Amino acid sequence: MTNSSSIPKIAENVAPPGYKLPTNPARASGRVTQGFVTPKHDRIPQVHSIPPKRVLPIIFLPGIMGSNLRMSAERQAQLEKTNNIAWRPENKVASLELGFASPAERQMQLDPEATEVDEYDPVNNPTGDPSETSDERNENAKVKFRYSFDVGVDSPLLKDDPLGSTPRKLKEQKARERGWGEIFFDSYRNLLQMCERRLNTAFYRGNLDSWWMRILEVSPELWQANTQPALKPLEEKTLRAAVTGCWFPVHAMGYNWLQSNSISGRRVAERITALIKRYQDQGFQCEKVILVTHSMGGLVARAVIHPEMGKLNDKVLGIVHGVMPAIGAGAAYKRMRCGFEDSRLSIVPKILGNYGDEVTAVLGNAQGGLELLPSQAYGNNWLNVQHKNATLLSLPKNGDPYEEIYKVRGKWYSLLREDWINPAARVNGSSFQVTCALLERAKAFHNAISNTYHDHSYAHYGAGMDGATWHRVVWRFEDSAKVFDVENLQIATDSRQGRLEVIDPMHPLPPGNARPQFESLMQPGREPGDQTVPLHSAEHQLRSGKFKGIFRQNGYEHQDSYKHRAALYSTLYSLVHIASTMKWSK
Repeated sequence: MTNSSSIPKIAENVAPPGYKLPTNPARASGRVTQGFVTPKHDRIPQVHSIPPKRVLPIIFLPGIMGSNLRMSAERQAQLEKTNNIAWRPENKVASLELGFASPAERQMQLDPEATEVDEYDPVNNPTGDPSETSDERNENAKVKFRYSFDVGVDSPLLKDDPLGSTPRKLKEQKARERGWGEIFFDSYRNLLQMCERRLNTAFYRGNLDSWWMRILEVSPELWQANTQPALKPLEEKTLRAAVTGCWFPVHAMGYNWLQSNSISGRRVAERITALIKRYQDQGFQCEKVILVTHSMGGLVARAVIHPEMGKLNDKVLGIVHGVMPAIGAGAAYKRMRCGFEDSRLSIVPKILGNYGDEVTAVLGNAQGGLELLPSQAYGNNWLNVQHKNATLLSLPKNGDPYEEIYKVRGKWYSLLREDWINPAARVNGSSFQVTCALLERAKAFHNAISNTYHDHSYAHYGAGMDGATWHRVVWRFEDSAKVFDVENLQIATDSRQGRLEVIDPMHPLPPGNARPQFESLMQPGREPGDQTVPLHSAEHQLRSGKFKGIFRQNGYEHQDSYKHRAALYSTLYSLVHIASTMKWSK
């Protein structure tokens, strides 16, 4: 950012005196601002920061369940809700209601055909509640920048307008206009604010902000960079060349994670195109964007650049993928059968669905959720049935989990419990056959993007046993069981949390007695990862040979990965390297 004011000469690395005025890019390309009147004895200047003509937006795409959703007016009325919140984990009241909802209520509230992204719209206030404004709905996005004293830099792009401004906007409202309120802000706050602050204040009057010494000349090995491709420390000259004469507004774009990632990719591509045009209409030179993703957002980003989906590869300079389930995750099967894992520290599993029938009622009807299942590229033999030291069944055998596991009907180990798919008893739109059709489309999507990665891609993901998860999903029989026909066991009872009582119809029938039941337990995840995405899936990015840099990290849980220093710093390192490749048309 360029500072324009009559400021006396000051010592290097000392903040200029003055009140920092907000920058409004929409007003004469940021060259007009509003100041305020002060008493005569107040001689402190008011400083106006003018953005460069070039702009390279950073677009963040969250993971599954990381985008807030609202219901249609018809579905809100049908469910007799006072507002239209379908999914907003930071709203405690709505979350508690969903946490205690039945599978049927979940199916109706989280219906891909009756939901959309809960975007910020202060004009129309589409909250479904006449007493609630769009700003009140988006109270999750409160921007809290903290600047060290020796830097003394404020954020002119996200700053409260002075009292008396017409119209006056708070920095929270400006952030919401960039989409910060339509995502799970608590999970992503650190990333958004770090990128917004650090990329736009790296230098002042030619001098480097000392904060950047955490990144510059630091070996990427400190953030657990893989040795291949080899990465070198970031140099100050690279940073300077990347950020000079350019500014980097950070936007977030939610998507309806219940719908196919192909649909989401097309919608995000449309929003990016509109954003580029908006900056151009404001008088800026905006030609490309950089994408940063979390989890499922990586699949959406790959759809954005796919030549038959979003078709936006030429407008994307590069992508940073975080904890992406590149070829699916065994945890998706586990959670549809056994629910999300209990946590003593969080109520989130109960909101997501603590039981298999609660999860299946939602994801069994949502193509987006089904696209997180292991794809054909995941390989064979990841679903195992074990007894003592022997493996009795190992699937898939022929490289197609859709035909060998997901769409298999009536088997005790199948993905789908048919009585869990349509608890709301909907006449149209939910059935075993409909879910199988969604699975076919999920299969086509995964095959279409299997080799789709941007030429300037970087990635970080969990690779440690401290985040053990399910690469292989294992059902284990109790030692005393006598199994004659493992394929055709019958479920007698199901805890919906990973404990089955099964009957073997081939077991010899004792005279005058029922056939004995024995227990089958879902085993905990035992392969490296981040508690959700196994290293096996994330490594598809490394195996592709298309990435400029890979960081194999540990020490974080999947949803909170962007609260971890190594993930944050490796992302900033990657962003600078991507930005340094920008070749402006003029």
